[in-house]
Amino acid sequence: MIDPINSLAFSMHAGKGVYALLLGSGVSSAARIPTGWEVTIELVRKMAALQQANCEPEPAEWFRGTTGQEPDYSELLKSVAKTPAERQQLLRNYWEPTEQEREEGAKVPTKAHRAIADLVKLGYVRVIVTTNFDRLLEIALQDVGIQPTVLSTPGHIDGALPLIHTPCTIFKIHGDYLDTRIRNTPAELAAYPDAFNRLLDRIFDEFGVVVAGWSATWDEALRAAMTRAPSRRFSMYWASHGEPSERAADLIRHRDATVIRISDADSFFEAVSEQLKALEEFSRPHPMSTEAAVGMLKRYLSEPKYRIALDDLVSREVENVAAATCGAAFDLNSQDTTGPTVLARLKSYEAASATLMRIAFIAGQWSVGTQLTPWVKALTKLSMRRAEGGVTLWVELQRYPATLLLYCFGLGAVTATRLDALSTLFSATVVREDREDRRAVELVPVWALFQRGADAMKVLPERELEFTPLQNHLEALLWPLFQSHFPSKASFHVAFDRLEVFAALSYAIPAVEKSESYWTLPGSYGWRTENRLRIFTEIRNDLTSLDDNSPLVTSGLVGRSAQHGLTNLGELERFVPRLRWR
Repeated sequence: MIDPINSLAFSMHAGKGVYALLLGSGVSSAARIPTGWEVTIELVRKMAALQQANCEPEPAEWFRGTTGQEPDYSELLKSVAKTPAERQQLLRNYWEPTEQEREEGAKVPTKAHRAIADLVKLGYVRVIVTTNFDRLLEIALQDVGIQPTVLSTPGHIDGALPLIHTPCTIFKIHGDYLDTRIRNTPAELAAYPDAFNRLLDRIFDEFGVVVAGWSATWDEALRAAMTRAPSRRFSMYWASHGEPSERAADLIRHRDATVIRISDADSFFEAVSEQLKALEEFSRPHPMSTEAAVGMLKRYLSEPKYRIALDDLVSREVENVAAATCGAAFDLNSQDTTGPTVLARLKSYEAASATLMRIAFIAGQWSVGTQLTPWVKALTKLSMRRAEGGVTLWVELQRYPATLLLYCFGLGAVTATRLDALSTLFSATVVREDREDRRAVELVPVWALFQRGADAMKVLPERELEFTPLQNHLEALLWPLFQSHFPSKASFHVAFDRLEVFAALSYAIPAVEKSESYWTLPGSYGWRTENRLRIFTEIRNDLTSLDDNSPLVTSGLVGRSAQHGLTNLGELERFVPRLRWR
């Protein structure tokens, strides 16, 4: 039987972001963070001291007997600290570490908090519900570069973005330690504000849930929210140190949850994080397999007799990519199109395409004649959408592996001046069942990929202000892979821009032939002025000096004649200023 932690890791790996965490005080106990009730009892002791009374051994009983009321956190706080500033200072002593406590590892994020922050950074967790008042999760997330959205009052919820539009939301259902309105007593835990209930209903209906460090004994309103949730679309996992409490056992039965026996929260979340990282690494092609594929490709390109083996090699890699880029992890109906989620999906496509990208670059350098046929087949297959229904961004992004293939092959072809090979791939026909067939260059380069334009990629983290966010992402991806083939990073950028200029000229050929309104594919060349002017000058000189004997013409890359190519280039020169880039 599969270990429950393995089952949880597989489930989370299959669907990034579909699991929320429900965390109780057990997650912070290793940090020596007091519970709300422990702070309340300490406040009773302070109140007794002010009255010069002895409240031991049962401070809560002494308070009830003295006041006739239940110990109330907010009222007690007002009694022992009169001003907001005094109250804040008092509370900080309970939850914020002194220098000595920091040295002892107290009141600072634990291994569990750090592991949870890793899960958020990797995209596996986006929603965290917690009964804890401390800010250890926030600190751990900030340490990995994530600023979470924190909700702890009805007002926060009313003004908050939807859960799918934030990289991480922490819902502190019992409040924050610096807010005197925290929920602590049985009466306060028996009912939540309507805004809290609505949000909890959504979370328990739309997400799978991983519970840790929560006994379920005291939180009546939270138990009620979990009980009334109608959906079971995703599983619930309940991490338990020892036997679950009676209340927890009832919820486990009601939700058909899987119980995971743990020794502590630290080891549990570290194990989950490590297993997910292992699964991510396992899903990437092994470096030896990539090197072996590169070696086989070079051998197959050396002699025509290997044409069948070459076709098999490329076809096999394309099938591997196609198989690895479908399934629950590539849900086309997901409404979450925020930057971190888009980036995570790009990286998943890139991991699946790693071997194909490496061999495509080599093939672009050396393929001639019939050796181009497998790459045309590969590009046309990956250029076809496998499904039309779903969120437009995800449907269009199905062609991203084809984009990776074209740019890697194209960079190889540009470095080796294989213009005929590049033109052959640009001209590959993509058959579309219900629409007019299109050339690959009209569907696959970055600006052709999205119906909404490449600006759709401005959601990528830290690329919101970039002119060409996906091109910049691609360059950051491809430079480490192929830097040994370039004398400098600047020369790599020139090759990248040259590839996109060729794509733009190839794209525009039909419009120039028919004297139609000119539009073509923008690219990084639009704002890298020095590179653009250098490339345009090279193309003009080549077409002028060689006329129709220019490889640019004989390959069909820029037009059917030198004059046609010069006209195309002139139109492109006039097109660039319309992009308003500097």
